[in-house]
Amino acid sequence: MKKFTKAITFFLAIVAPLIIITVALRAPRADHSMLEALRQEYPKEHKSGVDHSKMEILQKDFSNPHEMTAACLTCHTERGTELLHSAHFKWEREEFIPGRGVTYLGKKNLINNFCTGVKSNEGSCMKCHAGYGWNDKTFDFTNPFNIDCIVCHDNTGTYKKASGGAGYPEMGPDGPDFKKILASMGQPKSENCGNCHFGGGGGNNVKHGDLEIALLTAGRDVDVHMGVDGANMSCVDCHTAENHVMKGRYYGVSSTNTQRLNCEDCHTEFPHQKNILNEHSIKVGCQTCHIPIYAKVNATKMYWDWATATRKKDGKEYELLDADGNIVYTSIKGDFVWEKNVKPEYFWFNGTADHHLITDKVDTLSAVLKINTLFGEYRDRNSKIVPVKVHRGRQPYDTEHLTIIQAKLWDKEKGKGALWLDLDWERSIEEGMAYIPLPYSGKYDFIQTEMYMPVNHMVSPASQAVTCKECHTRNDGRLATLTDFYMPGRDRNRFIDLAGQLTLILSFVGIFVHASIRYMAARKRKAAQIQ
Repeated sequence: MKKFTKAITFFLAIVAPLIIITVALRAPRADHSMLEALRQEYPKEHKSGVDHSKMEILQKDFSNPHEMTAACLTCHTERGTELLHSAHFKWEREEFIPGRGVTYLGKKNLINNFCTGVKSNEGSCMKCHAGYGWNDKTFDFTNPFNIDCIVCHDNTGTYKKASGGAGYPEMGPDGPDFKKILASMGQPKSENCGNCHFGGGGGNNVKHGDLEIALLTAGRDVDVHMGVDGANMSCVDCHTAENHVMKGRYYGVSSTNTQRLNCEDCHTEFPHQKNILNEHSIKVGCQTCHIPIYAKVNATKMYWDWATATRKKDGKEYELLDADGNIVYTSIKGDFVWEKNVKPEYFWFNGTADHHLITDKVDTLSAVLKINTLFGEYRDRNSKIVPVKVHRGRQPYDTEHLTIIQAKLWDKEKGKGALWLDLDWERSIEEGMAYIPLPYSGKYDFIQTEMYMPVNHMVSPASQAVTCKECHTRNDGRLATLTDFYMPGRDRNRFIDLAGQLTLILSFVGIFVHASIRYMAARKRKAAQIQ
């Protein structure tokens, strides 16, 4: 028994501390060399190597936008082919989804729980397409002259696409000065990207919550990367492109773990001075701690109820606004709920996703229909905890065929079944489903839906990052809904708690025994010296 006690004492007093010290010394340290290099690089203003104002072919009076694209392609000869194969133009990708196999998915054919989908609504939705003339199913995706070069490369900030113009800009005397625009074409600015990505879903900050027009002028307290008093970076500093294939994924339409943009690409996997924080990066995404809230300047839409659309007052459509000027009800779209300074919800995510297709069956026994599903779990080595905006709502489905409905929302003229003009659900559903075409039983109702969008922007300064106790707590912490793993400070496990308590007790016992042995040995040596 004495030998066993001595062995335990020796291990706790000598071996265990040595192991801890060795691990601490061998643990990776923060590497800021790459970050320092980036800090020097990004403040430099990009200077084009071409002066487009000196190109004679760009000085003519263009009668239509297709001619402008043709002029661009006389010099940029291969760019047209690149764009024809890009997601910004095709609005779909070839992707592999477990359980489905190879699929072709994108904004072209996927549904969502905002404006529900583009089919039958192309004339309006294509205001955000990098092309001209996508008005219906006859659009030619093989014609490079249908590409809109200007929407991404205008550096004057004056180019705008017309509402309901199928991707065309305003032409004629009231349109933009194309000679001036073509003379200043260059690398895309954040304003170019924001023309579409800030206004997705029907208005500023409606869809994403972390992408809005305020990013162009806000400080680093809103976003440390784009803040004008911070790094003052532009979108393409991070979202780089090779042959017009942009780096970055929006999982409202993407499915595979490719072409992703990761914080570690610039900050490395070990950006912190404290190793305990670096260890978190194994299972916790950088955004989880460094984006404690989103929608910091303007509110974002969190709920959209299509079931209440088409109501009238005194026989006319109407809308209601909240104190901040956000529309909380409109006859053409229904009820909305907006929120500002929103705490994200948290999910495991491995970079892959699935999507509910319009041909998939609706499970009426489930309380909520997931418009998209983010794959991941604790046991998946590729999964990390990430912050997510969950947009909830109600949208129509066919109660007999059990499929989601794509209604016709937009048209240039009344009387053609567009919900936003005629306020007739039955007619808009009939027209929308006939356009796809898919069968419609004539019976519909509304179902609760959820859409999951990882939050990646509005990164806060380190001083405002999520604190330890916000997660490691038993009182409704940020990660309270993730219950498939043990987290210290939040969870109770009798075996782990007992092991921890015994370790502490034995550590103190070991220290006491070791000190006692040292004391007794010292006394014996002293006594021997006296004799």
